[in-house]
Amino acid sequence: MTIKVGDRVPDGTLTEFIETETAGCSLGPNAFQVADLTRGKTIALFAVPGAFTPTCSAKHLPGYVEQAAALKAKGVDEIWCVSVNDAFVMGAWGREQKTEGKVRMLADGSALWTKELGLELDLIQRGMGVRSQRYSALIVDGVVKHLNVEAPGKFEVSDAATMLSQA
Repeated sequence: MTIKVGDRVPDGTLTEFIETETAGCSLGPNAFQVADLTRGKTIALFAVPGAFTPTCSAKHLPGYVEQAAALKAKGVDEIWCVSVNDAFVMGAWGREQKTEGKVRMLADGSALWTKELGLELDLIQRGMGVRSQRYSALIVDGVVKHLNVEAPGKFEVSDAATMLSQA
């Protein structure tokens, strides 16, 4: 069943490649619990079918990087990009797209959290395995306030401008 507005996001583990070691975060992939990350925060989350893919790299992620300051000015605490890729791939994509300090690049390597959301996309026949649908969500203290799921092959409602209008 697909998550909907008013639902609490399921807990799960997402990983993030940490470039600089800090107290509590070692260099390399670090695992984080969604419940801990969303508690008391407003999160602008967008998910993509894959890192380094054409629409994701040319439009989706760059839009959120460009609008990061505007989203934060409207009360968004963090912006997350989630993809069914591993933390190493998400870290490399983030470096290429210059997301540091703007968008957290979070990996759902085995699609476990994506499946809990009911937003998986079966691309096995195309040789890409199980991925995420393209969507965005505004999450406030763990609860979905807005959810924008794209139709297959589309990029019309999960963009940064739509999220900015909803924040």
